[in-house]
Amino acid sequence: MILTDVPVGAWTTAVLLDLAGDDPTWRRAARGATAVGIVGALASAVTGLTDWHVVAGRRRRVGLVHALLNTAALSLFAGSLGVGDRRDGGTARALRRLGYAVATGSAYLGGWLVYDGRMGVDNAAVEETPRDFVDVCADDELRDGEPKRAMAGAVPVVLVRRAGRVHALVETCAHLSGPLAEGRLEGDAIRCPWHGSLFALEDGRVLEGPSVHPQPCFEVRVAGGRIAVRHARS
Repeated sequence: MILTDVPVGAWTTAVLLDLAGDDPTWRRAARGATAVGIVGALASAVTGLTDWHVVAGRRRRVGLVHALLNTAALSLFAGSLGVGDRRDGGTARALRRLGYAVATGSAYLGGWLVYDGRMGVDNAAVEETPRDFVDVCADDELRDGEPKRAMAGAVPVVLVRRAGRVHALVETCAHLSGPLAEGRLEGDAIRCPWHGSLFALEDGRVLEGPSVHPQPCFEVRVAGGRIAVRHARS
C-alpha cells in the first residue's frame, strides 16, 4: 500500500503549485508532479488489482468503486497534461483540482479497505499470543501429516506433526485470513487453501506469495501426553 503515497503526494504537490501562482516555473513544476503521480497511480493499480481479484462480498464492491474513482482521478490528471498549461492553463488547473477532489474521495474508501477490510495488511498479526506455555490439545489427537486447528487462549493455532516434530503457527493466513488448518502440507511447508501462499513450518517465513507477511510461529512443548505452545522467542 505504500505505492499509494506516490500519487497522493505528487498530486497534492501539483495542486499546491497551482495555488502558488501563474509563473511558468510553477506551471512546469506542477506538470512534472502530475506526471510523477500518474506513474505512481499506474503502479499502485497493479498491486491493488492483485488483492482485489481474490476478495468477495463488501470488500469486492468497495474495491470496485475505489478503482473506478481512481481511474477517474487518473484520467483527469492525464487530461490536464493533454490540455497543456501554455495553451489553456486555467483548464489544466481546473482538471487537476477536480482530479484531486475525486482522488480524496477514493482515498477514504482505500482507508476502509485497509483498516476495516484488512486488505494489504498482516492478517496474522495478533497481540494476544501467549508468552507462557498454554495447553492446546492432547498429543495423541495430532496425527502425523494432518494439520489440526487448536486455540491458544484467544489465538487460533494450526498444529502440524512432521517427521516426529510438532510445529505451530498462527492459523489465520497473513494474506487475507484463510484457514491454514484446511490447507495442505508440501514437504516442510503448509499452503493456504484460499490463495495459495506457502509458509515454512519451521519459522513461518513466506516461501511463495501472494502473502508478503510471514506467519507468526510458536514454541512447542510436548509433555505428559499434552501439547502446549507459547510465543516463539527471538
